[in-house]
Amino acid sequence: MKKRHLTGLVALGAAATLVLAGCAGGSGAKGGEGGSGDKGTITLGFLPSWTDGLSTAYLLQNQLEKIGYKVEMKTLTEAGPLYTGLAQGDVDIYPSAWPELTHKSYMDKYGSKIEDLGAYYNDAKLTIAVPEYTDITSIADLKGKSDQFGGKIFGIEPGAGLTKQTQESMMPEYGLEGEYELATSSTAAMLTELKKATEKKEDIVVTLWRPFWANDAYPVKDLEDPKGAMGKPEALHFLGTKGFAEKYPEAAELIAGIKLDDAQYGALEDLVVNKYGEGKEPEAVTEWVKTFPDAFKTEVAG
Repeated sequence: MKKRHLTGLVALGAAATLVLAGCAGGSGAKGGEGGSGDKGTITLGFLPSWTDGLSTAYLLQNQLEKIGYKVEMKTLTEAGPLYTGLAQGDVDIYPSAWPELTHKSYMDKYGSKIEDLGAYYNDAKLTIAVPEYTDITSIADLKGKSDQFGGKIFGIEPGAGLTKQTQESMMPEYGLEGEYELATSSTAAMLTELKKATEKKEDIVVTLWRPFWANDAYPVKDLEDPKGAMGKPEALHFLGTKGFAEKYPEAAELIAGIKLDDAQYGALEDLVVNKYGEGKEPEAVTEWVKTFPDAFKTEVAG
């Protein structure tokens, strides 16, 4: 597969600025095709740097507007405030959540005020990765080799489930605490470090996940996890604020019918992130739905 380079991602604000940042949404947003809005307004909350949620947010906007809803987009920089907003009703849908394992702590806290609208992808997983040319194959091989990797594992946002899993499970399980620092900042910052290292053929360790376009864009490989410290594969879900299905039954039915396999998901993320890029997400989704109309049970794809 042709290796692609990072496009369209920008560095996000510091954690101190974690607020709901309303983006223009609905029929006028970034070239959206438009909906009458006569069935009500649905607010989607997502993290732009987490491209699974970015891609599925615009997919839902496309489909919901076609059946008469107005869609508003709200962007955030951390998962915690997104779950809070969902529980409080400030956000109607989180379009790509990891509630079974990765975001379990948030579900334990807010789950009574959230409803599951269905899983759209069933084999998501957290990984620790290194470049293909690096001479190790297992997380266990990192022990005693911190000098080779500059003593750092490059992570993503501090509040991410992936960060917690790495810090609280993987590092102590493999005895890496004290030897490596988990450097957290943002997904964009981690990808910048990965890009620089692979271009120079340098060794680097990063936290990644699947599905994610960067696994194809950069020459990386997952390290084996013999102790299972990064957790088991899980499903990606659409989550709604409590009472969503009752308030928006047609929307809930449509959302529950979206099921993506690896090829469908990979094509969606590639179009949104790489081929079209920032500001042209609606156009990317329009091309995608023409190619994959069978991803929907409800007849509104085209």
